[in-house]
Amino acid sequence: MGAAGSSALARPGLPAPPGPRWLGVAALGLAAVALGAVAWRRARSRRRGRLQQVGTVSELWIYPIKSCKGVSVDAAECTALGLRSGHLRDRFWLVINKEGNMVTARQEPRLVLISLTCEGDTLTLSAAYTKDLQLPVKTPTTNVVHRCRVHGLEIEGRDCGEAAAQWITNFLKTQPYRLVHFEPHMQPRNSHQVEDAFSPTDQIPYSDASPFLILSEASLADLNSRLEKKVKIANFRPNIVISGCGVYAEDSWNELLIGDVELKRVMACSRCILTTVDPDTGVMSRKEPLETLKRCHEVCRTSSSTACHLILLMIQ
Repeated sequence: MGAAGSSALARPGLPAPPGPRWLGVAALGLAAVALGAVAWRRARSRRRGRLQQVGTVSELWIYPIKSCKGVSVDAAECTALGLRSGHLRDRFWLVINKEGNMVTARQEPRLVLISLTCEGDTLTLSAAYTKDLQLPVKTPTTNVVHRCRVHGLEIEGRDCGEAAAQWITNFLKTQPYRLVHFEPHMQPRNSHQVEDAFSPTDQIPYSDASPFLILSEASLADLNSRLEKKVKIANFRPNIVISGCGVYAEDSWNELLIGDVELKRVMACSRCILTTVDPDTGVMSRKEPLETLKRCHEVCRTSSSTACHLILLMIQ
């Protein structure tokens, strides 16, 4: 599921910011995260600044089109509005209906079968049994800018053209859709209007609530031990996957350091029905893994009945 800018992360010798907050990346400008980067936890003790190794970055994912297939990358820049690798930025493209409302895999599960990749100055839309469509990286400025709505909040998006609209419409075969692109000069949405825990200055493009989501392999493995049909990391759509930590260890990660990126934890991410969409078939079961998460939430020690120990992050 898935903001930018928050007050500065507490550093050694400085008091922590009051009240609950979402994870924040305390960095000015850009910071990089790469596969193999060690994740450190800042211990809560009198020795402020003491670090304990808690894991290693095993996977990095960018989801260019909201609800569509992710792109695995070896390294990425952490920007105020999400991960970036070259021209690909996380959830900077969005499918909308004729009213301008966002369309996600909650309404169109087969969106998870569509991918957007980039080579040079060319974007490519792909899906099985469908001819690829190539688009220019830079959307022509003559294309119309739509007033879109994401979770009820207005945001702009430049239309990617008739060819992209027809390609997506023909693939989904339900109703007319269009593809729009968020451009850096456009005004992002305000995260505080999505969740009260955000600062009034926190912003996001098309992500649900936050530009970063972290998941541990251990927590997913524990969930799968309770499921008859295993689920994948892709069911939960995290940006950063951590290996080498204990089961549900992320529940105690209040301050993290990964590479040059400092993170601050605030709360777990409640999971929605999108997690029940099979990322390989685009079929929604509407049951698992949510039903198992609800049954075991007390064992998992989470405050949300459908949280799978995924943590939202923010950059500032």
